[in-house]
Amino acid sequence: MTMCSSCSSGSSSTRSWIVHGIVAGGAIAAAIGAGAYLVRYRKFRSQVVGIIPARYASSRFEGKPLVNILGKPMIQRTWERAKLATTLDHIVVATDDEKIAECCRGFGADVVMTSESCRNGTERCNEALQKLDKKYDVVVNIQGDEPLIEPEIIDGIVKSLQAAPDAVFSTAVTSLKPEDAFDPNRVKCVVDNQGYAIYFSRGLIPYNKSGKVNPQFPYMLHLGIQSYDAKFLKIYPELQPTPLQLEEDLEQLKVLENGYKMKVIKVDHEAHGVDIPEDVEKIETLMRSGEREIKFIYYVDFFSLLLKFSELSCSILDTVDECLHHNRSGNN
Repeated sequence: MTMCSSCSSGSSSTRSWIVHGIVAGGAIAAAIGAGAYLVRYRKFRSQVVGIIPARYASSRFEGKPLVNILGKPMIQRTWERAKLATTLDHIVVATDDEKIAECCRGFGADVVMTSESCRNGTERCNEALQKLDKKYDVVVNIQGDEPLIEPEIIDGIVKSLQAAPDAVFSTAVTSLKPEDAFDPNRVKCVVDNQGYAIYFSRGLIPYNKSGKVNPQFPYMLHLGIQSYDAKFLKIYPELQPTPLQLEEDLEQLKVLENGYKMKVIKVDHEAHGVDIPEDVEKIETLMRSGEREIKFIYYVDFFSLLLKFSELSCSILDTVDECLHHNRSGNN
């Protein structure tokens, strides 16, 4: 039986509409699914608080947070740098000392008073977190003795933790200077191929058979800043001290010894922490040289602008002279 052309055309048109409908429906479903995923991703660990733990009674440098660095307390300089980070929703100082608290309130910082029983900065951060009215997903432990901390590093460790659901902790490293290789105040770090921490030590790691620094090896220096998943931070104090943590006196080792994963990012940063009183002069020298460099760049830019303006003015005058000369020639 021969089908009429109009029926055949109608059937073909119907099939076409069905196919287009299925494709369009699939595209809409995919778009909705992708949108839902992106919204969920953006919400994952999205609320971030920066906490600067500060205590007065330091064994190596008593009263360190209040030491004067070019006219300002060190804790204020750290706080001002942290304020420049774009990922932090809030910043507080956590301390057990009223002198530090009064100083911080004086320059506008929010302060949370914590107990003297906190054994380290991580426990102090946890206690401060419990006392905050708002709930946060990520806590950044910003070392108060890093007055030159780069805001980009804060943002970097936050984003790395947000992008690594299997990690509960993130931190940063930079290149180790050869002269710091055997300094126990400069903590070294080794990581695996996926960027997760393997170990931290006050000694040089890895340590080769010669017992000397290998100038060809990319040793890494741990920067004190670190961020935690807020849920993990709550259980951290309940974890018993571990042998490696106690031997090295490094709190992050308790995290690794208990089987948790720690994400590490490498940054290009000069480590300028204040561990002992002698470090203050080094910091001030660096800050002065930085100010001179900024002023030099400003002057160079200013004179370059003047030069360009002068060249433009001469060009305009030349054009005017040429036009006047052309007009005189035309009149003659």
